[in-house]
Amino acid sequence: MKFDKAYFYNLAKDLLTTPSPSGYCHQIINKIEAYAQKLNLTCERTKKGNVVITFRGKSEDYCVGLSAHVDTLGLMVRSINSDGTLSITTIGGNQLNSLIGEYCTIFTRDDKNYSGTILTTSYSSHVYDDTSKKGANLNDFMIRIDEPVKSNKDTLALGIQNGDFVAIDPKTTIINDFIKSRHLDDKISVAIIFTVFKMFIENNIIPNKTIKFIVSTYEEVGHGASHIPLEIDELIAVDMGCIGKDLACTEYDVSICAKDSSGPYDYLMTSKLVEIAKQEKINFAVDIYPYYGSDASAALRGGNNIKAALIGPGVHASHGMERTHLDGCLSTMKLLAKYLI
Repeated sequence: MKFDKAYFYNLAKDLLTTPSPSGYCHQIINKIEAYAQKLNLTCERTKKGNVVITFRGKSEDYCVGLSAHVDTLGLMVRSINSDGTLSITTIGGNQLNSLIGEYCTIFTRDDKNYSGTILTTSYSSHVYDDTSKKGANLNDFMIRIDEPVKSNKDTLALGIQNGDFVAIDPKTTIINDFIKSRHLDDKISVAIIFTVFKMFIENNIIPNKTIKFIVSTYEEVGHGASHIPLEIDELIAVDMGCIGKDLACTEYDVSICAKDSSGPYDYLMTSKLVEIAKQEKINFAVDIYPYYGSDASAALRGGNNIKAALIGPGVHASHGMERTHLDGCLSTMKLLAKYLI
């Protein structure tokens, strides 16, 4: 199987550089629909804002669901301080110490945007004696806006208000087949699935079963794919694999998750994925993620009558400055493609 690396890289970079914190995904969902249409795949947008893309298989008697999410961690304006800076609240489980000094964009409700920098309230070591102690909780943080504001009124006059979304600069870089960026979780998996679909189409490969690919928009806050199409019989969440501590996964592997915080994934599906990886000599690891949840676990908690599994490329430093490697992405593509055909 030969996958279009240029297509994968271009798609990944486009998605990674499109702001989409949970709840602010309309722009990136428009792009997802356009990419699906270029592959002549049908898609529909749900009331919730997810997109469901259909890839017809040889049989429609059984439906395999895939899920990956385009929503990311982010921030929201909590309040405007007296000096015109912004206090913030988190969207999703940000690794707070990784935010210090990061650039960001504030999006107003009237479609304006402003650049800024995330800092601690003790922002200068030449002025404050507790600079090194700040950054453990959100009350330590503020956003300095790149506008001539000196007061609360000045910031309000820009159109910025409480509840405005803030996207963190992803700093996307591709070098030596390493992909470095915030929000690889889980935009890299969306690019992986699209690249698999493109390979199927270009090689006239028809999957055994019809596929419903759910691109979700609220995964980082826990309910992305909690409701899925009724015809789905089984669901594979494609999401990042974790690296560290006692885990076996690396950036060069596809991770097969046996259990996360929601409990064990389906035994037969997981075993089949492991068997395929062994047969095809795909670099893989089986791991347990105690502090992790996926769209598949959200679907199960939502009461959907399905069985589910979880796979994805190994991603280093999750929820911070993340990195993966092309080899791990290709391993995920190979395992997913073989499973589907």
